[in-house]
Amino acid sequence: MNEDSRLVYSSDPKLNQKCARCKELVSECTCQKEVEVKNYKFVAVMRMEKSGRGGKTVTVIDQLPKNEIFLRELTTKLKKKCGSGGTYLMDKKEGVIEIQGDKRDLIRDFLTKEGIRSKG
Repeated sequence: MNEDSRLVYSSDPKLNQKCARCKELVSECTCQKEVEVKNYKFVAVMRMEKSGRGGKTVTVIDQLPKNEIFLRELTTKLKKKCGSGGTYLMDKKEGVIEIQGDKRDLIRDFLTKEGIRSKG
């Protein structure tokens, strides 16, 4: 197929498969490939933020692999461990987790038990 053309209909089931993330046809999918977490060596960087949050304190865990499944599961575990809310973001190059409150000690201990190196 030409790059300027777009598939409208096909009776071939292989051409009609859709991407699980963006719901576009596989041939037209623009999703970035996810990084394998097992092969990816990283150090999680923790910091505190208050600016732009109405005076509320947030613990930010930065420089994590940009893998949505990994980030979602780690965020869920951290929220349960800390007993607070939080979210994950997939910024430009890496993943970021935000946990409400000053929970650096709890998070540092949890990451060590999970085998994830951290600093900050």
